Amino acid sequence: MALKIAVLASGNGSNLQAILDKHAAGVLDVDIRLVLCNKRNAYALERAEAVGVPTLCLPHTDYPDRESFDQAMIKAIQESGADTIVLAGYMRLLTSAFLQAFAGKVINIHPAILPAFAGVRGAADAHEYGVKLAGCTVHFVDEIMDHGPVIIQAAVPVNPEEDVETLKQRIHSAEHRVYPQALQWLAENRLSLEGRVVRLASSDKPKLAAAGNCLVWPPLEEGF
Repeated sequence: MALKIAVLASGNGSNLQAILDKHAAGVLDVDIRLVLCNKRNAYALERAEAVGVPTLCLPHTDYPDRESFDQAMIKAIQESGADTIVLAGYMRLLTSAFLQAFAGKVINIHPAILPAFAGVRGAADAHEYGVKLAGCTVHFVDEIMDHGPVIIQAAVPVNPEEDVETLKQRIHSAEHRVYPQALQWLAENRLSLEGRVVRLASSDKPKLAAAGNCLVWPPLEEGF
């Protein structure tokens, strides 16, 4: 059965596009019930509309506080029929009420290898620190920012000559592979949680040794 998702975004929506592309290719079993943005100029809305996915813009500035805004999101998402929340460049913290409404069903991608470099400047902070490996993390969301259990991570080498924007582009390329993969594992009901450890049930699907010039664990499967 297809995973019924609502995608939350605030900007460009490149990870949304990766999800749309993998779905169109027939390798990602999702039913995108809603793309919801908190900014009117978010390009993610145009990406969704271009392929007929329902969209909704709820500017957070129209609401008196974070709680009332999140309640409006909860209502819209529940009415759409989605039961899993995919954060794709959504740049606001979620309230406890929102996380409780979709308990264990909210996932996020962060442009760093958590727990290092949490926060909105993950890739830039890693670059400034002088790390040799940067990357991204797909994780379940809890009430602490960039803290929830890790589903999959990808590491990319940092070239000492490159600027932060070049590094970000390579991290994005990894994100666009690991995020759809994590969603497919959810759709196949292959993920389970033991404490903070996310277990992935085995499968006979062919595994890919690497995703380009980076390390990914658990390994990507064919199609991703």
